[in-house]
Amino acid sequence: MPATRSRAAAGLLTGLLLLAGCGDLEEAASAKGIASNNLVSQMVTQLSASNTLTYTAAYHLAGGGDATVTQAQNPPRTSFEYPSGRLLLTDKATTACSAGACTVTAPPGGGARLPAGTFAAAQQTGMIAPATVIALLDTAALDTAVTVTPHDTTLAGHHATCLDLGGVDDASARNFTVCVTSDGVLGTFKGTVTGAEIDMTLTGYEPSAPAGAFTTPPGAKVTDKRKPA
Repeated sequence: MPATRSRAAAGLLTGLLLLAGCGDLEEAASAKGIASNNLVSQMVTQLSASNTLTYTAAYHLAGGGDATVTQAQNPPRTSFEYPSGRLLLTDKATTACSAGACTVTAPPGGGARLPAGTFAAAQQTGMIAPATVIALLDTAALDTAVTVTPHDTTLAGHHATCLDLGGVDDASARNFTVCVTSDGVLGTFKGTVTGAEIDMTLTGYEPSAPAGAFTTPPGAKVTDKRKPA
């Protein structure tokens, strides 16, 4: 009997140790997930800060194309130029230009996000907008199982913080890499977003915006589809 009781006690102790070990592993995994989410949330804050900047950022796209993001304040306005067109965003209108023609529509009201299709034409040329990257990062920040690997780099002479993200559920890109400069400007993005291959790298940055960046291309046919006030 004593030997039997000893063996039973030993088995019970082993089981308790194993259970304790499982709990520790689960706690460690949970802590790691929280830490990863914090890194993603910090990058969202960093990239969102660029909304208040005036700047011109030049990018090189996969396949040899180039793109430019120009932003100014008072009033806020942003221009995206990419190989197949131009997209102009203001508080008064959204203007999409391609093949010598521009279509003007009303901006979303009440501070709502732009429709997902707004940047579709740019994405097909290999360009991604900061707003789209922020949406992807927001989704990743809610996923405690996502893998996050941080690293640093230098882009166009500016320090940048980077995250390699993998296994993001419920997002238009499951695996992607994003870098943001210390100024809060999108530095690089690499991944497949809604079927479009994106590989965009910052090649130049200026804290200013030329006025001509916010006009439609010379000679373009403009169709205004906004409803009269």
